[in-house]
Amino acid sequence: MSKVISAHAVSVDGYITGRDPGAGRGLGDGAMLFDWYFDGNTPSQVFDGFKLSEPSARVFDALAGRVGTVVAGRNTYEDSEHFGGGSPHPTARLFVLSHRPAPEISERQTLITTGIEDAIAAAREAAGDKDIGLMGGGVATEALKAGLVDEVILHQVPILLGGGRPFFQALPEHVHLRLVEAVPAPGVTHLHYEVAR
Repeated sequence: MSKVISAHAVSVDGYITGRDPGAGRGLGDGAMLFDWYFDGNTPSQVFDGFKLSEPSARVFDALAGRVGTVVAGRNTYEDSEHFGGGSPHPTARLFVLSHRPAPEISERQTLITTGIEDAIAAAREAAGDKDIGLMGGGVATEALKAGLVDEVILHQVPILLGGGRPFFQALPEHVHLRLVEAVPAPGVTHLHYEVAR
């Protein structure tokens, strides 16, 4: 069965954007969270234009190769300028979770307004035997609350941003994680956890 994975580039103090993110502003003043995508000399086998360090390319491509669909929250969708009508992943269909209509949704995207369970169920059906990737702190938090997340991957960048959007919002209880792998790389440390059940 496919897995649900939440993977984000994150600062040491837990932010996935800097201050003032938004359409036309991307991650606000937190753009350096993605510098490691382009600071190496190993081309990604999944994403055109990404040149990572060798250890980052190994981790990133293995993860990206597993993804069949992506569920993103409305803030992520808006901040990313609707992903140009496509998806943040070159081959994965995008499902946008929102409580309000989104008239700009394209035929290559699916809007889900009935909650995280329905979004993940629809994404799972479309993913086939591949995994479902989550994008956005709100989506990750709601999926964790619902007990739907199997793995959490932090691409931890060595910076304290001091503000922005946090990776996780408030959770009603502790979520225990089991470390699967830690891979240090130039400009980032890749921390791969399984959610303990």
